[in-house]
Amino acid sequence: MSVPAFGDLLRELAPQVLGVLVRRHGQFEGCEDAVQEAVLAASVQWPAEGVPENPRGWLMTVASRRLIDQMRSDHARRERETALATAEVPPAEVPDVDDTLKLLFLCCHPALTGASQTALTLRAVGGLTTAEIARAFLVPEATMAARISRAKQRIRAAGATFTLDPSRLPVVLQVLYLIFNEGYTASSGDSLHRVDLAREAIRLTRMVHAQLPEDSEVTGLLALMLLTDARRESRTTASGDLVPLDEQDRTRWDRGLVGEGMALAQVSLGGAALGPYQLQAAIAATHADAATAADTDWRQVHALYLILERIAPNPMVTLNRAIALASVEGPAAGLALLATLDGDERMAGHHRLWSVRAHLLEKAGDAAGAYDSYRKAARFTASLAERRYLESRASAISRSADSDGVNR
Repeated sequence: MSVPAFGDLLRELAPQVLGVLVRRHGQFEGCEDAVQEAVLAASVQWPAEGVPENPRGWLMTVASRRLIDQMRSDHARRERETALATAEVPPAEVPDVDDTLKLLFLCCHPALTGASQTALTLRAVGGLTTAEIARAFLVPEATMAARISRAKQRIRAAGATFTLDPSRLPVVLQVLYLIFNEGYTASSGDSLHRVDLAREAIRLTRMVHAQLPEDSEVTGLLALMLLTDARRESRTTASGDLVPLDEQDRTRWDRGLVGEGMALAQVSLGGAALGPYQLQAAIAATHADAATAADTDWRQVHALYLILERIAPNPMVTLNRAIALASVEGPAAGLALLATLDGDERMAGHHRLWSVRAHLLEKAGDAAGAYDSYRKAARFTASLAERRYLESRASAISRSADSDGVNR
C-alpha cells in the first residue's frame, strides 16, 4: 500500500476510533490526544510491517493503551486511573458503530469561535495534523496548537455531550462551507487554491449528506461545492494566475462533478423550505448550464440573488447581485447597487468590493476610475494570485491609455 493510501485509510479510521473512545470515556481532550498518538504509531509501523488484518481494532487497542497511560500519569484523576487500570484493554474487535457525525457536531459546539470550530474539525474529523492545519491557515504551528488546545478545554468546560444535536446543523454546514471556501479561494498566500481543504470539505459534506439525505440544505451545500469545484482546473493559468469566470475554458470544467452537482441541485430545490445553500446551488447550476459565458441566463441568476438577499441578507450577496444586475441592465445599474455597500463596515477595506467596482467601471468606459479601483483592490487582498491579476488589469488599462494618448 502506498504512503498516500496509508494516509487515506488513517484519515478515514481515526475519527471512527475517536468516536468510540469519546463514547466510552467521555473526555474529548484526552481521547483525541490518544488517537493522534495511535495514528502516529501506525504511520511508522504499517509501512514497514504491513497493515494489520483489523486496522480499526489495531488503532483502537493502541489508542486505548495510550489513554490509560495518560490517565495513570494524571494524579488529579486518580480515581479514574484506578478504574481504568483494572480494566482490560478492549479486544481487537470493536463495535461496528461510526460516530464520526457526532464528532463533527461536537467540534462545532457553539461555545467555540468559528476559527476554533474549523481547526478542531480539521484535526479531529478531517485527520489533518496540527502542522498541516497551521500551514493551511498560514499561522505558526504553536499558534494553531494553542488554538486547538483551548477549543478542547472550552468543550470540556461547557460540559458538551456526545450527541447528534440537530439544532447545531446550520453551524456544521457553515463550518464546512468555510473550509471549502478557504480551499477554493485561499484568503492569503501565493496559490489561489488549497486543494486538500476543498477536498476535505467535500468529503465531510458527503458524509453528512449520507446520514441526512432528506435535508435539502445539506443536499444544496454538497451540490454547491461540487459545481464550484468543477471549475477549479480552469480558474488558473499554467503559471497559477487567476482566470475570471467569463474567460474560463468551460470545456475544462469537470463534467462528472457538474453532472452530479446538477442532479443534487435539482433534488435540493424540491424541499419544502428554501434555504441559502439551495439557492446558491441553483445559481451555480445556472452558470454550469451555460456553454459559454455569453449564454448565461443572467436574468435567472439575478432573480435567484434577489430571493437569496431576502432570506439571508449579506453584503457579499448584494455584491454578487450587483454583478448580475449589471449583466442584465448595464454597468451603471450595477454600480448604483454597489454604492449601497459603501457605508457597510463589514465591507470596509474588502478587496472584492473594489475589484467588482473596477470591473464595472471598466465596462462603463471609466478607465481612470477602473485603474484606481483595481489598484485599491490589489492593496487590500492578501492573496498573491488575486493581487497579480488585479495589478495586471490596472497595467492593461494604463497601457491602453498611454497608447491612446490619454492622460489619467
